[in-house]
Amino acid sequence: MLDIKLIREKTDYYVELLNRREGDFSYLYNLVEKDKRRREIIIQVESIKALRNETSKQIGLYKREGKDVSEILKKVENIGVEIKKFEDELRDIEGFINLKLLETPNIPKEDIPIGKDDTENIEVKKVGNIPTFDFEPLPHWELATKLDILDFERASKISGSRFVIYKGLGARLERALINFMIDLHVFEHNYKETIPPYIINEDSMTASGQFPKFKDDAFKLIDKRDLYLNPTAEVPTINYHRDEILNINELPIKYCAFTTAFRQESGSAGRDTRGIIRLHQFNKVELIKFTTPEDSYKELDLMLENSEKVLKLLNLPYRVVILCTGDLGFSMRKTYDIEVWLPSYNTYREIGSISNAEDYQARRGNIKFKRSKDSKPEYVHTLNGSGLAIGRTVVAILENFQQKDGTIVIPEVLVPYMKTEIIK
Repeated sequence: MLDIKLIREKTDYYVELLNRREGDFSYLYNLVEKDKRRREIIIQVESIKALRNETSKQIGLYKREGKDVSEILKKVENIGVEIKKFEDELRDIEGFINLKLLETPNIPKEDIPIGKDDTENIEVKKVGNIPTFDFEPLPHWELATKLDILDFERASKISGSRFVIYKGLGARLERALINFMIDLHVFEHNYKETIPPYIINEDSMTASGQFPKFKDDAFKLIDKRDLYLNPTAEVPTINYHRDEILNINELPIKYCAFTTAFRQESGSAGRDTRGIIRLHQFNKVELIKFTTPEDSYKELDLMLENSEKVLKLLNLPYRVVILCTGDLGFSMRKTYDIEVWLPSYNTYREIGSISNAEDYQARRGNIKFKRSKDSKPEYVHTLNGSGLAIGRTVVAILENFQQKDGTIVIPEVLVPYMKTEIIK
């Protein structure tokens, strides 16, 4: 959530930055006017209450002195009604302001590229060699079906479209990648391992920035408590420290969270309908950091290196891009995307995002830290990144390491987990 005080002080600046997201955020001017009226009402109510208190003292004095208080009572007989009228207006205005702030995305960082969509993202670097084949490479869904390691038809029968059953060495490959990524981030990169709940309440979805923007993408449970299936480990892990004040000596706090994620993908009709690129249920290893403001971009670069290390060890070709303003996530100020090479698409596809929300999520979730015992609490900065998306890593391995005979060579670092060097 953005700070209404800063919006009030630098309205033009905020509108200009937000408009880089390919939207019209001129409603912030109206929001500032509403905030002005809110502050006027607060002053008026305080003034009226002060008058009422002073009058009450005067009435008490008059009564003790035996004086007539009828005229004074006439002056204050409607004060309660007047106060209620102002308080009702104040409640409506504050509700409006809060809703608009919840619906307003984070401001893009000033130095990221300005653009309308992912076609205007800027490439930072490429790593690894794109494989060449002396045969016609197959897409992962055909490879997996021939090898009997993924079953789309039975998953559709059991659940519906965009679900899959992992079988045999396919299931083992998924599990191997989960263990490999967690081990790497925990033992080499010093993240604390967590497995958060898969069911999330509405407050957690709102604090992380999922609601109200992405409510249509969430799977809601039939339950009077307003519970939802987890859409990403970012949500429960960011909320781990909701409504807390952290000690600066604890920062940065680094979590490596494994979850199964659930998304309706309501805005992706017709996209990636084949294979496991875009499913309703998928596994992710997620990296989350809570940092001081001055360290957050240093920690962002380190998080990017941590995620890249996964692909380097797997020997998968990839590139890193900076997202332009029109492709930037709702809660984020700056994001790097890691894109892995997929032969079936003949291009790079996203396999992870590494983002800095600065204090946007912390403000929504009331997550602060203190620099000393007597210092004023400040909002932390929150970062999140994929460490990586498991299903898309499976896709990249199947397609990049396929052989002419239809077998798949297992990356060397996964062999101890897989107990085999080849899928056949």
